[in-house]
Amino acid sequence: MTADPILYRWPSAARFGRVVPKTKFYEHARVSTAGRERFVAEVQRITWSYKLADATIHLRGNDEVPEIQIFEIDAKDAEVSDTVLAAIDKAVPLPIVFEVNRTASEGVETRMVAAHKRLRGAKMRVGDYFGTPWQAASSPRVPLPQALDLAGLYAGLLAPLLPVARVSGEALSQTIERVEQAAKLEREITVLEKRLRAEQQLNRKVELRRQIQGRSAQLAVLIDPEPSTTKDTVWTS
Repeated sequence: MTADPILYRWPSAARFGRVVPKTKFYEHARVSTAGRERFVAEVQRITWSYKLADATIHLRGNDEVPEIQIFEIDAKDAEVSDTVLAAIDKAVPLPIVFEVNRTASEGVETRMVAAHKRLRGAKMRVGDYFGTPWQAASSPRVPLPQALDLAGLYAGLLAPLLPVARVSGEALSQTIERVEQAAKLEREITVLEKRLRAEQQLNRKVELRRQIQGRSAQLAVLIDPEPSTTKDTVWTS
């Protein structure tokens, strides 16, 4: 499953619009010399665009999702690496959704990127990054997902970015767990397929194909456990 192009219509009441110098992230996160070089090479400008909070959009937060920040990054070249995004995430102890902009032959393009950020008091874990395909920055924007609180909104914002289908009633942490299990299976399938191409014995080829088919079936279930059901549900924490 591949994420579809999507851009959200962020509420005007949540507009923050502050340009943040790159050096601020060096101060608040352990950025190596190589990491700083990536910032310089890849990033033109970073804007803290929106703050989704109880005070701005009237949805209550909790300890894990007290607010949601929207950062806009103007890229110097074709892409902004996960290394740069992770440095920003680690410097800001709040969930972040990124909009990355680049200049292409057809004009300015934008894609949404985010990682699931888990907050546990002073501890913070940033997961893998997922994103939408590039699309014209002028593409129509859609309303925010329906949600009862900020944790539910965060889950709804991340859902279209993930390589698995959402499941009714499933918590975001459970969805992320399926993503991680699916990635593990994909790696195993890649290894088995490589072994299959190199194998000469027929009986071993049969066994390897059986293993590939079994893992592929497991992968399909992880990617879309409810293929025939409607998944447009209101997300809660």
